[in-house]
This record gives sequence, structure tokens and C-alpha cells, in this order.
Amino acid sequence: MLLGERSVAPYRFRHGSGVLLVSMPHAGTFVPHSVGRCFTDAAALRCDTDWHMPRLYDFLETLDASVIVANYSRYVIDVNRPPGGENLYPGRETPLLCPLDTFDRRPLYREGCEPDAAEIARRVDGIWKAYHGRLARELERIRSLHGIALLWDAHSIVSHAPRLFEGRLPDFNLGTAEDASCDPRLSTELLSALGKHSPHTAVLNGRFKGGYITRRFGRPHEGVHAVQLEMAQSLYMDETPPYAFREDLATRVRPILHEQLSIARDWAVAAGPAAAARGPTGNRAVSS
Repeated sequence: MLLGERSVAPYRFRHGSGVLLVSMPHAGTFVPHSVGRCFTDAAALRCDTDWHMPRLYDFLETLDASVIVANYSRYVIDVNRPPGGENLYPGRETPLLCPLDTFDRRPLYREGCEPDAAEIARRVDGIWKAYHGRLARELERIRSLHGIALLWDAHSIVSHAPRLFEGRLPDFNLGTAEDASCDPRLSTELLSALGKHSPHTAVLNGRFKGGYITRRFGRPHEGVHAVQLEMAQSLYMDETPPYAFREDLATRVRPILHEQLSIARDWAVAAGPAAAARGPTGNRAVSS
């Protein structure tokens, strides 16, 4: 990225005093000029953004949660991927650290303009490291204050993405890296609560088992528990341009999200520093 061009901070942050830290790594839309001038028209739509997440989760202050929201588009760099670009789902096609195409395989860059290794390294240094550094500091602060910390990684995605998964995605997709990132007693409670909200569908550690953030920071044996929730965007918005927020739909889904975060908060407060992980429990699904 060019020196002196217009830029923004890698993230925005709201401080809370509770045990919850909510991360929204794919909610950003900002693209610096040096990157945007290389983009195609498909990239300009930002179609794979986790749209409207702060608005959907507008209740977080009532839970005294800390919140970190990425400002940069995932098309610039995906802060939920390993910095070395390793595939989190071996054998499956997944988006790259610095994606080259959209979920439906439309090129993001004009021919010959793809980022080279030096450019990717600049994006890691300037954006990725800042986001992860703040996550690490906040989780340590929360754990030092409460003896435990709960990281909630909030995501959304189109309900049909054949490149990434078959059929229609369940409405709510909890991921805990097969319970390696979170005490299975909490994930069981979260899934059970989702199962009561018919006709919505929910799964634990199905197609989405948690991205790099969940896997990196979830350390139950050290008092840090991490949960990813990947939601179908059809629950709260139009999935086609201009990707309008649907308050009529959001009004129905917010109470479910509030319940999930409240369960996580209350569990962490009750568990305190004595919370311990158990072994993996496998996939559990609920369809009501």
C-alpha cells in the first residue's frame, strides 16, 4: 500500500468490563486506493462481506461486552486466516489470506494485478497483526480481571454457497474446533438453546468448525474459551445487492443472539477460573 494514501485504523473497538469479547473480523468494507485500483467490478460489490453485523448485534453494550470490528474488507486481507496462508479445512476449497476471487469464483483482481508476496506481507504487518494484537491484549485483560475470558467470533454468510458447502447452510452454525477451543459443557448448552427455536436449524462443528481466530485464541485449559457463530444471512438481510438490512427479520433473530451471548456470559461468570475442558464430543445437530 502506498505511503500517504488515505487509510483507516485496522479495527474499531468498544471497551466493556465483562467477561465477553465479541470479534467481527469480516464486517469491514474499507479498501485503500492502491488495492482498489487493481480490483474488478465484482470486487467493488464486496459481496462476501459479513454485512451489518454491528447493527444486528446492537445489544452488546447491555451485556457489558468488549467489541472489536474489522474496518478493512476481507478482500484486502482476511484476519480470520493464518498469516502463512495454511488451509484450515484440508481437502476443501476455502478463501485465501488475501483472496483472489469471490465465493462464486469471480476474479477480484484485474489480470496481472494480483498481490505478490511482498504486498501480502505488508498487509499482514499493517492490518492482520494489529487486529490479532488487540484480540490478544483484550483477552489477557479480561482473563486477568475475571479469571476467565469468553471470545465470541461473530460471522454471517449467504445461505447457499456451492463452492464452500452443499445445499442450504443451517441457520446457526456453532464452531468450537471439535470442542478444542471451548468447554463442551458450554457448547452443549448453546446448541440445546438453539434447538428450542423452531423452525430454525442449528449445528455444532458441522461445515464451520471455527476459523483461525477461534482456533488460535481458544485455550480452555488457560481460561480462554472461544466460540464461532456463522449465521445464514437470510435470517436478517437480503442476500443479493444492495444487501439491504431487514429490520423485520432482524427483530426475530436478535432475541436468539442475545440469548446465546447471555448463556455464554453467565456460564463464564459461573465457571470462573476453575473452568476446564473435556475431550471432543463430536458433531451434534438440531433441526426443529
